[in-house]
Amino acid sequence: MIRKEDILKIQTKWGSGIVEIGIHKDDIVKSKSLASDFLDQFYSFEYGIVLFKPTKCSDSQFRPTKEMALSYFVAGENAICKEDKGFAINPWVNVRFENSNIILDEDKAFAMGNYFFTDENDSIVKVEYTFGYKLFEGELKIFLHHSSLPYNHA
Repeated sequence: MIRKEDILKIQTKWGSGIVEIGIHKDDIVKSKSLASDFLDQFYSFEYGIVLFKPTKCSDSQFRPTKEMALSYFVAGENAICKEDKGFAINPWVNVRFENSNIILDEDKAFAMGNYFFTDENDSIVKVEYTFGYKLFEGELKIFLHHSSLPYNHA
């Protein structure tokens, strides 16, 4: 059974991974390598379809492949999706999860809430998320990732 502690642990590691990618923003080869490893570590692309809807995209809102997710995180000259700016190479200096709730099951779990991305100027971006996690060969991986900016009623 997946435990709440397992979800909290993977969320912390996920945030640290985003920060690590951004540290190397000036070395696109290193950033891409780290982001590729990040996707392998945290997402279940190797096992099948991943429902991935990143925060800052409108033309290609859904990213069902690892290559499309990599484009979102690091972009670069040959980005698959032209709208991508490299979310992970912003860079962020901290990522903090604030779960609204977590649903646990035998081999799946879902978490919903806000996560907060802090940049180098101490500006914080609040993002809403829903993540679905599943055990694959004993490893917890994300198979559902939906992020969006909060509704702006202005």
